[in-house]
Amino acid sequence: MRRIGMVVLAVMLLGGLVYAKELQGVTMPDQVTVGSATLTLNGMGVRIKKVAFIGIKVYVAGLYLPARSSNPEAILKADEPKQIVMHFLYKEVGKDKLVEGWTEGFQKNSPGEMAALKARLDTFNGYWSDMKTGDVAVLTYVPGTGTKVEIKGQEMGVIEGADFARALFAIWLGPKPPNEELKEGLLGK
Repeated sequence: MRRIGMVVLAVMLLGGLVYAKELQGVTMPDQVTVGSATLTLNGMGVRIKKVAFIGIKVYVAGLYLPARSSNPEAILKADEPKQIVMHFLYKEVGKDKLVEGWTEGFQKNSPGEMAALKARLDTFNGYWSDMKTGDVAVLTYVPGTGTKVEIKGQEMGVIEGADFARALFAIWLGPKPPNEELKEGLLGK
């Protein structure tokens, strides 16, 4: 009888472990592997675009880090692997809107670095196409390599530089994110 009790307790404890998280119908694994590094899901949030009085849910994003952190400055300064995964919810987001959003995000959160980043931002913007419901984009920074861009399951290229990665991740974690709830969610708050 005691053995059965131990088995039941073990099952209950193991059942409480989190292997994936879900938000707005999007499930993301608790961990991903990038090269030899294991990254943990730090948090998830929803990109909401305000149009008139309506909030349009554009995508669910998940932030993966080597160790959980709620400090955006420390995350941005750390030269370590990190990944943003975006699952698009809206029926269609045109390439022009995406390019406009990326450029605006860089300008708002890294204005002093725009001249140094412009050519790489142009390359990055060139990778994008229209994104529809269910499409996924994965942006992975690997120190010494750069930011790997994967869109709809296809590796588009790598953008070199830790400075580019900082500016890119600052779009979500910097002082002027697309929406504050998205930033808070990615920080696990």
